[in-house]
Amino acid sequence: MIKVGLTGGIGSGKSTVAQVFKTLGIPVFDADIVAKRIMEEDKVLVASIKKAFGEESYIGDKLNKKYIADIVFKDKYQLELLNNLTHPATIKAAEEWMATQTSPYCIKEAALLFEAGTAGNLDIIIGVQAPDALRIKRVMQRDDISRQEVLNRMGKQIEQDIKMRLCDYVIINDEQRLLIPQVLELHNKFTSDTTHNL
Repeated sequence: MIKVGLTGGIGSGKSTVAQVFKTLGIPVFDADIVAKRIMEEDKVLVASIKKAFGEESYIGDKLNKKYIADIVFKDKYQLELLNNLTHPATIKAAEEWMATQTSPYCIKEAALLFEAGTAGNLDIIIGVQAPDALRIKRVMQRDDISRQEVLNRMGKQIEQDIKMRLCDYVIINDEQRLLIPQVLELHNKFTSDTTHNL
């Protein structure tokens, strides 16, 4: 089975691309969703986050996402601290999940594949690329945050051009080119008899 990474900067549309792969019957591990779940279910991790960021990090049993975001996206050290706490458990969960899959290939969707140093555990990396202006607009609408807040978050990730050069394949999600044909092309490539030559 081929282990595929799906990555891209904030607002690039990774989740939209992942949904197309899911529609084709390909299992997708969403690292961001799993990380948030672990941050609420793993008692040791919850205690560590409260110790690092204060009791306000949680409202009841739920992660106070806005409070955490306001801290980590303004301070590189705080973001690194949060990632150091959450990444090991998320990486372990992804590895265990991939080991149970039986499809020709499966996908790990993660914004920080390269930043977290986990790209090396995957066979192929797909990048999702979109113009910065469109990415900013998408995130402002999706998260109901200001342009400056989006720029702060973008600034904490590897620059899009560099990230795309590190990928084996790039899907353009600029609302000009159709997504489905691009995904289908890769799907056919990964499921063909020649996959061992990739």
